[in-house]
Amino acid sequence: MMNFEGIQDLGGASAQNETQAPEEKVVNLEEQKKKRQPFAYWNVGGRSFKMKLKASGIGRLENKYRQNLMNMIDDIPPLSVMLTIIQEAMSPWEHGIDYQDVQKLYDAWIDEGNSQLELYQKILIPLMVVSGFLPEKTAVSLLEEIENA
Repeated sequence: MMNFEGIQDLGGASAQNETQAPEEKVVNLEEQKKKRQPFAYWNVGGRSFKMKLKASGIGRLENKYRQNLMNMIDDIPPLSVMLTIIQEAMSPWEHGIDYQDVQKLYDAWIDEGNSQLELYQKILIPLMVVSGFLPEKTAVSLLEEIENA
């Protein structure tokens, strides 16, 4: 082992030049992108379920339904499709969750006073935003269209 005690810093790639002024970054606020939320959450029965679609899960869903997920959420999809998407989004964080488990969660969520339309608006659309399908602005306008219909 070498002893470097008493040796002065000779510089190098990682050394900073003391005479050089630090670089200032000027970022236009319009150019700066807002960072996406890491997850969507579904709160049922006092428990919060973390959700986000990963590329592998998106591929499984697209193969199952033989279409792009964007086409499926353009209009309110059937309940079974929404629950399958939610199951896929929960599975990386809820090991072993199956479709019947998600159906039970949905039933409990409905018993808490929610509706199928709210599942689409409050759960599925935010899930699609955090999974990179929609920018937040597009999601807001989509939800406004649904409310005005």
